[in-house]
Amino acid sequence: MERVLARDVNKHLGKKILIEGWLHKKRLLGGLTFIAIRDRSGLIQIVVQDKGEVEKLRGMQVGTVLRVQGIAVEEPRAPGGAEIHDPQLEIMVKVSAEPPIEIDKPLSHRPENLDTLFDQRVIGLRNLDEARIFRIRSDLLRYIREFLYKNDFVEINTPKLVAGAAEGGAEVFKLDYFGQEATLAQSPQLYKQIMVGVFERVFEIAPAFRAELSATTRHVSEVTMLDIEMGFIHGHDEVLNMLQDLLYSVLARVYKEHSDDLKVLNAPELVVTPHFPKYSMQQVHELYQKNTGIDTSSEIDLTPDEEKWICDYAKEHDGCEAVFATGLPESKMKFYHMKGEAGTAMSADLLFRGIELATVPQREHRHENLIEQMKAAGIDPDSPGFSHYITAFKHGLPPHGGCGFGIDRFTEKVLGLSNVKEAILFPRDINRLAP
Repeated sequence: MERVLARDVNKHLGKKILIEGWLHKKRLLGGLTFIAIRDRSGLIQIVVQDKGEVEKLRGMQVGTVLRVQGIAVEEPRAPGGAEIHDPQLEIMVKVSAEPPIEIDKPLSHRPENLDTLFDQRVIGLRNLDEARIFRIRSDLLRYIREFLYKNDFVEINTPKLVAGAAEGGAEVFKLDYFGQEATLAQSPQLYKQIMVGVFERVFEIAPAFRAELSATTRHVSEVTMLDIEMGFIHGHDEVLNMLQDLLYSVLARVYKEHSDDLKVLNAPELVVTPHFPKYSMQQVHELYQKNTGIDTSSEIDLTPDEEKWICDYAKEHDGCEAVFATGLPESKMKFYHMKGEAGTAMSADLLFRGIELATVPQREHRHENLIEQMKAAGIDPDSPGFSHYITAFKHGLPPHGGCGFGIDRFTEKVLGLSNVKEAILFPRDINRLAP
């Protein structure tokens, strides 16, 4: 007999069917035993009345793997509007150990309970709401890929063991690589620019590693990033518009295709327009001071509170909770950014629901200018980590730009979670290396 998934039981009413899955819940009610079986599609309720079949469940705990044959019966009160009657149970894998947590109830995401949540992650992810988070995350990645493929981007895979720090900083994980010093890649920055010389438009979705001693709700040591790079641009706005269209498209799809899931997870309502408002960092400082009385004019970047404030402001005044903050000071730019006017970089930060998702610059594509900027940043262009990168520019790269976009933060904000680690299957921070 061919296996039927829980979501399809209501298509086989009156027929004998076979289902397979995990024992998710067991309860007694009026002399009947009700069990819920979980498979990849959801839950199906089984009504067990025969004493011999009930006896098979004695001592069996949540997680027991079952094969069930029975009659599909309509039941509007059951998950999916159907249930299984007159079942014949076969225990495929016995589980007699009591579960460390109750996965049939909502798991606490309160700050004081996060360590417990992550310590019990292996079992906790079997909770339907926890799994729902990562089904949505999976679809977010699919929507992103489909948008980029449609816009003629080529997906690439770049090394995560590298000979130098792409960002030119010290916040890297170092390791011995057969007698040489290597680092875990902070980003695919150098490689994706190199690949502009091959495909013009490229992207990668992959882990990146940051050895930051930060214990905040927005920082982890291993992040998943979307990196895009596009060549033959005709100005910085072309890069901003591509990311704007990407984000708008993905948000529209997830709120349409996962509307029920988002309601279950109490995700905030979406307030976004096809064209995102732009505010210079100087404007944000001034508006923030005017409305809060706090002077941040000496800050070279937006403070976390300003990022949250300007998103709330734009949501109220522009009807859009996604914002571009432009006018990044030249003193904060990376060596591969193009200089703008009046001491600024050709760059902008994309903010969404109070947090930075991406820095979106135009790159310095001119070989001589790039060499000067590297040396000014204290980077040797001839060092092993950069010499091949420079070769690509020496032999011709067009005007280009791109971004590194935080998938973990994006998922967190789409779902209305409070900590980026809640949006990661097995998070890594300064205190956690398992599970």
